[in-house]
Amino acid sequence: MKYSISMIVLFASLTPKVIFDFDKTANIENWRTVDDVVMGGESSSTFRLDATGLGVFEGSISLENNGGFSSLRYDFQKINVNHYTKIHIKIKGDGKDFQFRIKDNTETSHSYIKPFSTTGDWQEIEIFLADMYPQYRGRRLDMPNFSEDYIEEITFLIGNKKEENFKLLIDSIVLK
Repeated sequence: MKYSISMIVLFASLTPKVIFDFDKTANIENWRTVDDVVMGGESSSTFRLDATGLGVFEGSISLENNGGFSSLRYDFQKINVNHYTKIHIKIKGDGKDFQFRIKDNTETSHSYIKPFSTTGDWQEIEIFLADMYPQYRGRRLDMPNFSEDYIEEITFLIGNKKEENFKLLIDSIVLK
């Protein structure tokens, strides 16, 4: 019996779990942009599907009024991540730096983050869950890296402490 349970656990850990796969019919109503205007800033961003079905997160970062960030958030029903070690994202950025963030609970104030750089070409980026560190309002927290059982929010954030326009195309986000 132990062998059968081990095989089931092994199989589950090898089966990818799609968090979101963009296409022309994707329902993006649970995706929302949150910009620094919530704190008095003047950055702005939008999110939409393009004609090919890719998610397009784009906008302009302003440093006025202590601003400097835009984010794209997706809330979903809790996903158990016990048998997964990484998140695989397929994106095309504009050469700028972004952060990928997760939350185990949407009510939690802090996020677990991992910065990544874009090249201007399509990229497949793997982010190990255990490498994601806790942060709140730009400050790293003195807490362990991500080791929770669930996630229920993901976020893409840009905040490079400079005024800039940005564009990020998103194809898929998958747990592996």
